[in-house]
Amino acid sequence: MGTVSSLPTERSGLTGVINSQLANNTALTSTWVDMANYRRLRAILGIGAIDTTIDAKLQEATDNAGTGAKDIAGKAITQLGATDDNKQVELNLRSDEMDTNNDFQFVALVVTIGNGATGANVAAFLESWDVRYNSASQFDLATVAEIVN
Repeated sequence: MGTVSSLPTERSGLTGVINSQLANNTALTSTWVDMANYRRLRAILGIGAIDTTIDAKLQEATDNAGTGAKDIAGKAITQLGATDDNKQVELNLRSDEMDTNNDFQFVALVVTIGNGATGANVAAFLESWDVRYNSASQFDLATVAEIVN
């Protein structure tokens, strides 16, 4: 399905999100994504104005409730600080980097915001790539309102 004529939504689905928000002194966890349907995942974190620190990492779990959640080795960003307004970071993951031998097949992005005067404006999207069967958009979040081809 990776041909030049394929649409991006045939290869990639919007399967996880942290909705845009102002957060302070907290950890935010995206929707848990079932990687049984995909070969790759791309997490995109967008930062607005911040006056604190931001850490982000990918975690894996055994179900969509986050059971047994643990960090995925090598899948954490370098900490962002108060001089990193209006930046973005991306994290890539291949399904073979997960602990599938112990039934870890769900992935989420965890963003930790430090304690600042106002905190940080953040939003994140998880795109799952290279669907194993059919079109990727069939697994999109229920909140995806429209796909325009």
